[in-house]
Amino acid sequence: MKVLYVSQQHGPHDRRFLAAIAEAGHAGLFLCTGAQRVAGDQLPAGVQQVHGRVGDVVRQHKPDLVHAGPLHTCAWQARNTRPLVAMSWGSDILYTAKRNWLARYKTRTALRAARVLIADCQAVVDAVVEFGFDSQRAVIFPWGIDLHRFQPQATSPLRQQLGWQHAFVLLHLRSWESVYDTETALRAFLALAPSQPQLRLLLPGGGSLAPRIRQLVQDSGFAERIHMPGYISQEDLPEYYAAADLYVSASRSDGSSVSLMEALACGLPALVSDIPANREWVQPGQQGWLFPVGDSAALADKIVAAMQNTDLHAIGQRARQHAEERADWSKNKLGLQRAYEMAVA
Repeated sequence: MKVLYVSQQHGPHDRRFLAAIAEAGHAGLFLCTGAQRVAGDQLPAGVQQVHGRVGDVVRQHKPDLVHAGPLHTCAWQARNTRPLVAMSWGSDILYTAKRNWLARYKTRTALRAARVLIADCQAVVDAVVEFGFDSQRAVIFPWGIDLHRFQPQATSPLRQQLGWQHAFVLLHLRSWESVYDTETALRAFLALAPSQPQLRLLLPGGGSLAPRIRQLVQDSGFAERIHMPGYISQEDLPEYYAAADLYVSASRSDGSSVSLMEALACGLPALVSDIPANREWVQPGQQGWLFPVGDSAALADKIVAAMQNTDLHAIGQRARQHAEERADWSKNKLGLQRAYEMAVA
């Protein structure tokens, strides 16, 4: 089968899907609609990069199927192609479509055109049903992770390098954008810093809110207890999970968060916002805990409870087990073939 995969970027998730397309024996075509330049040697063998508007590419290459997402951008651009497999990236339907009338219109149009929808969690399916999409035409599978790469580690060179061997370390890995509410996580840490001298925060990354986040840190008086290395590579991620005692995310909207799955796979208890997608991964007291969205005081209280919890190791073990059961990309990627077979049937 010849598959045209359309995305607005060439990120880790795109590379994972393109590799799965090639591994399944399909002839893959990759169309990046954004400004990002993609070198040919960055693509899996069997995948050809193409350029132009979606309609022109389809007329020229005549794919058997078009796989496109996010909904309000790439899937909308592919709305006149058949068969169309639309893929939600989570925030497109759970966040953007609820706050932007144009995105909402384009999302609805794309869903009407789609023969099948790929979703990474039930929360996304519930959301598209509100747009009139038939849930029977949705294929749900978490995008998953490499469980061999992300697993518990006994030692942490980064922790030793920072001199944090005897600290309690929080890890926040989300982008510094309003949807991920980095400020709530930071304010919870800063509220505890005076009374919890052993508390430390790993805060890699960046984003549009970087000036505000950096100013808060600078004005706090606790900058030496916060490590902000900027953006880190995919290769360095396991080292950061190994250096932490607790994974924290204050996201206001999410699908199945890959960083959450990675944290669980590394045996990290997770303290995350109480939103539908997170509830699919974290059961309070089992893999971690939930806290009300935007409530930094509640988050601070839960951090203290986690610090005092003598069962953290067992919670981390259950987190790893949960990841093994649900987050294994080598198994989850088979859902891609199911979606394709439904679309062409």
